[in-house]
Amino acid sequence: MDGHGAANPALVVAIALAAGIMSQSLARHLRIPGIVILLAVGVLLGPDGIGIVRPGDLAGGLHVLVQFAVAVILFEGGLSLQWRRLRHEANTIRRLVTAGAIVTWGGAALAAHWVIGWGWTSSILFGSLVIVTGPTVITPLLRRIRVRRNLETILEAEGIFIDAVGAIIAVVTLEVALSTSGSEFAQGIMSLPVRLGVGAAVGVASGFTIMFLLRWRAVGEGLENVFTLALAIATFQFSNALSDESGIVAVIAAGLVLANSHIDVKQDLKEFKEQLTVLLIGMLFVLLAADVRMTDVTELGIGGVLVVAALMFVVRPLSVIACTIRGDLKIRERVFLAWLAPRGIVAAAVASLFYERMSAHGIEGGAQMRALVFLVIAITVVFQGGTGSLMARWLGVRRPSDQGYVFLGANDLSLCVAEVMREGGEEVVLIDANPTASHIAEQRGFRVLHGSGLDERVMVSAGLDTRRGAIALLTNPGINVIFAEKARSEYRVPRAYVAAGREPGVSEEVVRGAGATILFGEHADTEIWNVRVRRNIALTKPMRYSPAEVADGSPLETPPEMKNVILPLVHQIGDALYPVDERTTIKKDDVVHWMVFSEREDDAMGFLRGRGWREAAAPEAGAAGEPPADQSDPKNHSPV
Repeated sequence: MDGHGAANPALVVAIALAAGIMSQSLARHLRIPGIVILLAVGVLLGPDGIGIVRPGDLAGGLHVLVQFAVAVILFEGGLSLQWRRLRHEANTIRRLVTAGAIVTWGGAALAAHWVIGWGWTSSILFGSLVIVTGPTVITPLLRRIRVRRNLETILEAEGIFIDAVGAIIAVVTLEVALSTSGSEFAQGIMSLPVRLGVGAAVGVASGFTIMFLLRWRAVGEGLENVFTLALAIATFQFSNALSDESGIVAVIAAGLVLANSHIDVKQDLKEFKEQLTVLLIGMLFVLLAADVRMTDVTELGIGGVLVVAALMFVVRPLSVIACTIRGDLKIRERVFLAWLAPRGIVAAAVASLFYERMSAHGIEGGAQMRALVFLVIAITVVFQGGTGSLMARWLGVRRPSDQGYVFLGANDLSLCVAEVMREGGEEVVLIDANPTASHIAEQRGFRVLHGSGLDERVMVSAGLDTRRGAIALLTNPGINVIFAEKARSEYRVPRAYVAAGREPGVSEEVVRGAGATILFGEHADTEIWNVRVRRNIALTKPMRYSPAEVADGSPLETPPEMKNVILPLVHQIGDALYPVDERTTIKKDDVVHWMVFSEREDDAMGFLRGRGWREAAAPEAGAAGEPPADQSDPKNHSPV
């Protein structure tokens, strides 16, 4: 509003944007789901509060804003999906999106009819609105809860795909309910597969078009992100023009194509979309919450709360049982899937669309239906978001801690070390900002995060807080030290290892000050070894320590004349593998995986055999045990 009380749509949007981003920032500090504060702030700023955000001032502009924002949000959701992860859980995801949608639809409709006493038409419409869950709520929750990878994949994929299916089912249901003739009714029913097909076709075509234009450098440097954003929005609207509400499917399909393509700007694009999504989610929830009258919510009474309870504790479990009864998920995993199904922005957006269309046709009940959907959103997010971590811990489905290693750098030497660790049964994740190195590592079967190792989102995605150790193997030792320090101080990684040459400013004291130890046992020239691996003149050999006489706990030492001939990579004790650092000590029958300069292989092997080393078999995959006392904490090592 301006000073004369006239409508000021620009001010409404500006306030909603600012309030949305500040609310989410506050939520991060408080470690609670952002939507909780967003809904409260929307009500506070809306007509039922201080009245400075009045969505009615936007008139038809609210629907346009919602459409554009949903296009960007779901396109970003599609960008997070990886085929290799989806394939493993494809059957469960497919059932949740199909059979699960039907069970949820019918169960919610029955709950509204029996508990509140709504007519069948209103009950069926409400059921169609709450089919969706939503990545805008699920994804942030999963980042905090850190559940097993298969559950994370299922919940994220369900949230994204069910938004598309559920939104189209809801709109088709509304059109059928508003139809005035048998032909309109039949057309509405038949339009469901048509809209899904049109959206998928347009999205795949758009995704490949964007991919080829980016790959062929047809887009000006620095314009890749905004170019892709513009085409994503155009894809959404073009698909809608061909078939109403098919745009949601189109942007998800386009994002999925790009997510599984090999383009240099993919990580930058994803980061840009994530930031834009945060901004738009905040604005939308503030506007849509402000548009709901609290009197409509309170008029639902205890019946509204009971309907939400039925959705959480009856309908969702029945849906999960129906969709996983023949799967290989464990009982505890099924219980967790049944526990977590909060609703998000798409449910709110489609509920507002229902209200507008029902009001335009003079049909009552739209306001109550929208109020009940917002009650579902508020209660499911607060309750399930607040209890999700406790439930995951109680069920034992949290991702195991102290598992695997995160490598900073996907260069040649790093891949050699990672290969040894992986063959020994360790989980390995690599981080690298170089698209070529990332692509090569992915081709060799590694999980790679393309981006800066100092980026918070990348470090969170790597699961640093659950890892046994962090290994920094870039050729830039300064970045290695910073990464190790962040891993230790911010993510509480038990051990951090740094590859450090003899560059000024990266002394042993600096490395130890970062809470890390020096990889390979000393300052090594990683550039030389990278070149040798690239030229195929470096070999990796597992050697067992079998001397005639030795005192346990001998330091692992390399004399100066052999420093560029051999390089100790990994220390194996039984089934457990640990990177070699400057405080590693060895016992009889321990295995060390050495890298050997092949042009001096005879010298290297003669030296090692003379020191009591004998060839050993490569490591067999097995469960890694607890580290020995001298490996778990630098303070417990014997000095070299």
